[in-house]
Amino acid sequence: MSTAGRPGIRGRIGHLAWLARTLVGSGMIAPSTPAKYVRMIALLRRQGTTPLTGLSLSAIRRPDATAIVDERGELTWAQLDRRCDALAAGLATFGPTRPTTVAVLCRNHAGLVEMLGAAGKLGADALLLNTGFSGPQLSDVLRRESAEVIVYDEEFAGIVDQARQHNPDLRELIAWTTGASDAVDTGASEIPTIDDLIRANLGARAAKPATPGRVVLLTSGTTGTPKGARRSGSSGGALSLAAMLARIPWKAEQTTVVAAPIFHAWGFGQLAIAASMCCTVVMRRKFDPVETLRMVEDNDATGLALVPVMLERIMELPSEKLDEFRLRSLRFVTVSGSRMRPEATVAFMDRFGDVVYNSYNATEAGLISTATPTDLRAAPDTAGRPLDGTSVRILDEARNEAPVDTIGAIAVYSESQFEGYTSGDTKDFHENYMLSGDLGRIDENGRLFVVGRDDDMIVSGGENVYPLEVEQTLDAHPAVLEAAVIGVDDDKFGQRLAAFVVLRPGEDASAEDLQSYVKQQLAGYKVPRAVSFLDTLPRNATGKVVKRELIEEAN
Repeated sequence: MSTAGRPGIRGRIGHLAWLARTLVGSGMIAPSTPAKYVRMIALLRRQGTTPLTGLSLSAIRRPDATAIVDERGELTWAQLDRRCDALAAGLATFGPTRPTTVAVLCRNHAGLVEMLGAAGKLGADALLLNTGFSGPQLSDVLRRESAEVIVYDEEFAGIVDQARQHNPDLRELIAWTTGASDAVDTGASEIPTIDDLIRANLGARAAKPATPGRVVLLTSGTTGTPKGARRSGSSGGALSLAAMLARIPWKAEQTTVVAAPIFHAWGFGQLAIAASMCCTVVMRRKFDPVETLRMVEDNDATGLALVPVMLERIMELPSEKLDEFRLRSLRFVTVSGSRMRPEATVAFMDRFGDVVYNSYNATEAGLISTATPTDLRAAPDTAGRPLDGTSVRILDEARNEAPVDTIGAIAVYSESQFEGYTSGDTKDFHENYMLSGDLGRIDENGRLFVVGRDDDMIVSGGENVYPLEVEQTLDAHPAVLEAAVIGVDDDKFGQRLAAFVVLRPGEDASAEDLQSYVKQQLAGYKVPRAVSFLDTLPRNATGKVVKRELIEEAN
């Protein structure tokens, strides 16, 4: 059995010294007054350690500093913490029983952060819901996760109405309205807003929770039903944070624009990091490439958190629009969530500097590896090297370690593995390594490359084909903006490749042109037998291509 080796006394002392240097160097740990230390200790005793305890700790550290900037204005850390306290107190008596699971269906805005902070203070699980859900999906997830309360933006009233028919006891709160923040008539009855609850309970606190609150993050569900993965605030938190800070240049008390959806593991992680470091978070409800650049520039932001499709959309802007922005304050752009077109990465760095950090993470394992700008200059499609405290292996079909540059299953040992799915299931493990469900390879320089999901692999005529390789080849064609490749059942070959292509505006190419282009560069069995042209690829709210929709269309 393979196990993580335990360092000796000198090794442990050295590791603790590295941890302290990293946290102090980033400003995560900073000198303070004895009175503030006493308040911080009292807070931890009362609330416990949750994924967003940093919200309350920052309120003690810098009460008058700006915490959140959204389309409605600003909140200081002290204001945010008071509102979270009031909302928790209101939730405690919102209905016949104190809720244990609060579902949150919100875009990026202060109300979402307030609800997450309140759930933690209440000791309730906060279930983050995908804003791209349909009514039936929402209803299924709410029932499966036993949510008693749902907090949602007014724009989602329609799908909540569908879910209400199957969850008649569901208690509801509105987080964002397009007009006044009074009770909203959704068609069923007047639904109070979180502002109503906060106003009615300002100055109050919920009773000390029996257990700390947790966050339930849903897997992306691009190939199946999303699963709920529980994460608390105690899964190797300090070590994981230090490992990330050693790779990505976050600094405390600076400003970060979080454009990545916070309901997703990646966006939520960026919020949690910012809260723990007293960093101002700037956000807007809906992504717009120009407004994102403007938020960075207007707020002198040093950090920008994106999912790959957002960076790509920024680099698709006309040159004259990009020329309006210099982004001189920007020190890092941290990206994760799906594959990123290499040319977009390079183009961004050529224009705005070597500031892009591409990370590979999983809802179940947290941050696994990060590619620095140096890595991306050498290999723009790499996911980089594992973080300190994380080990990655590539396993063959017999679960033996695969040779260098050989594709196999990605297995991860991490300090921040999740606590299991809410269904009671867990991931597959080999020894003490979790199988991520992805396929990849590690090159001779120790860089990880993710080539796709293990259930994406296509066997055509007895040959293994990884869709990513074909997609990247199609992407390189001058007329192609983006492409997705799937396997379709075939009586003769078992499976055949089908490609779905979006052409660049003003460009033209036929299916035969693209098939010939692929054949010039890859083996014949990797050439798609069918090429379909779409205006856009179907994506979920985090920008991942939803291939099950393409499979349905192909069939």
